[in-house]
Amino acid sequence: MADKCYKCFRPMETCYCKYIKQIETGIKFVFLIHPKEAYKQKTGTGRLAQLSLPDSELIIGVDFTQNKRIRELLSDERYFPVVMYPGEDAWTAGGVRKTAPHTLKEAMGGKQLLVFLVDATWACAKKMLRLSPNITSLQKISFTAGYRSEYTFKKEPAEDYLSTIETCYYLIKELQSAGICPSEKPENSAEPLMDVFRRMVKFQIESQKEREAAGLPDRYQVAGGIRAKRRALREARAREAKTMENRPL
Repeated sequence: MADKCYKCFRPMETCYCKYIKQIETGIKFVFLIHPKEAYKQKTGTGRLAQLSLPDSELIIGVDFTQNKRIRELLSDERYFPVVMYPGEDAWTAGGVRKTAPHTLKEAMGGKQLLVFLVDATWACAKKMLRLSPNITSLQKISFTAGYRSEYTFKKEPAEDYLSTIETCYYLIKELQSAGICPSEKPENSAEPLMDVFRRMVKFQIESQKEREAAGLPDRYQVAGGIRAKRRALREARAREAKTMENRPL
């Protein structure tokens, strides 16, 4: 078994830690990461983002309702907590909400912005949010503009879906433009987030090309096929169980 880096959770020969450069944003990020993403997903970017942002935390779980650390953060008066989630009533960096006649910066009232981001597949993220009303009840924040992901080696549910590290990058850029977080010093630049992300994307594309040259199948197509078979099996078992329940004695 190959040695693993227990910071980025990559094999040591492809560890990204040496390419990570920390940036100072003035924002506290909390990454809510699904266990599958934390331990099994080799191309997840939440951990890379967390390593790049000094004032950030990574919390693994599915239901965060009773999570002690989250309860501490939400009760801390120093923070203005929001969850990164699109919606008609979501804050944008420089705009106003339909139900609030002031900007996000004004609403913060001098408090530090605390941003919760869910790091999981879309299906897992929906389940996590459904089980965690303490997160979904928070005020929402979203983008002012639309962005296209550079996650080119992996298919996303839609073109405007971003990886976690891209989400951090574009959110920081918008918050800097709105004067909510600093941008004047080199250590405030968000570019290192995209630098390490693009390095990861390049490595994965090169690895896929090597597999194609060797006549091996695309690992993401294989994984997708396995997931589809498992899903079909679960659905078949559920139908069978329902049939058994409705069968007369």
